Amino acid sequence: MKPKIAIACQGGGSQTAFTAGVLKALFENNVQDYFKIVSLSGTSGGAICAFLIWYALKKGDEIIWKRVIDFWADNTAQTYQERLFNDSVIKYLEWVSKGLIPQYTLSPSSPMAKIGFSLATQGLRSRFTNLKELLEAHIDFAELAAWGPVTEPPILILGACNIISGRLHKFISRQEAIKVEHLMASACVPNIFPAVSIETMAYWDGLFSDNPPIRSLIRRALVGIENIPQEIWVIKINPTAADRVPVQSDDIADRRNEVEGNISLFQSLDQIEFLNDLFLRGAFKEEFLAEAELTQAIKIPKSFADDPDRDYHIPMIEMSKELADTLNYESKLDRCPESLKRLIEDGEKQGKQFIETRLTQMGLR
Repeated sequence: MKPKIAIACQGGGSQTAFTAGVLKALFENNVQDYFKIVSLSGTSGGAICAFLIWYALKKGDEIIWKRVIDFWADNTAQTYQERLFNDSVIKYLEWVSKGLIPQYTLSPSSPMAKIGFSLATQGLRSRFTNLKELLEAHIDFAELAAWGPVTEPPILILGACNIISGRLHKFISRQEAIKVEHLMASACVPNIFPAVSIETMAYWDGLFSDNPPIRSLIRRALVGIENIPQEIWVIKINPTAADRVPVQSDDIADRRNEVEGNISLFQSLDQIEFLNDLFLRGAFKEEFLAEAELTQAIKIPKSFADDPDRDYHIPMIEMSKELADTLNYESKLDRCPESLKRLIEDGEKQGKQFIETRLTQMGLR
């Protein structure tokens, strides 16, 4: 029987082109022949990558990774005008981060911001300046609406933050049809995009909630008991460690963004590690609960009670240090073709190395 896996994709703007490369490598190496993919999750750019793979699997595409690579090719600055716009924005943000020029902050909903953006993007492809239109060019959302909730694996989970209730929110394919607004909500960076309204609620970037959703992947109520994974693979964008203490203002901003991007991930992993440690120690046996006086303090997840000896394996697939060292916060918005090409190629390299190592461990290579 194939091991059940979940793939979780961390958010990170344009840097999630790396994720596209990883996913391409996994499916080029026929990951589905050796593992049963029971769920996919993602936040922000990671949500878009996870969604495109999920959609390709549901559609039965012959080349599973093609949609996600096509999306990034379409998202790249292609014309001279697009390159000029992209490079100017990135250079401006870098100068602001270094304190070389003052920062002017406008609400993305303000008339002045809208007029300025409209003037600055004249002559550019609408798919380059409008994320909703770009997504709709690659996905038939009317078809998704006709599907309704999809209960068969893989299950898709997208993370967002409900800014009205202040709570984490998940859009889950098992519970509702996935809409373009769900992806827009997960990728809604509040100083770039207006809040995304869905019915009576409004949402911001999933980076404020789960980056990426991890705990949801092992919750029976969300994915179904039959879709609880034996392994969770995390495609990680933000580096964990740093070589030095940041001193310059731009380095401080970059490191702060990396740390903030990892907070929810490490909190989720810590909770799973704690639960897993309890399971392996027999914590959910009645005599242990009585002895430890935990009967009233802890609620036993039924999904784990069905398999109390499960030992979770949560490996990370990360970009090479050589590439990570060349990136900064502004590169999460950079769509120049050279940058995205490097990210995708490194993703392919790391993804291929990961799947080959994993299959070797299983005695299949």
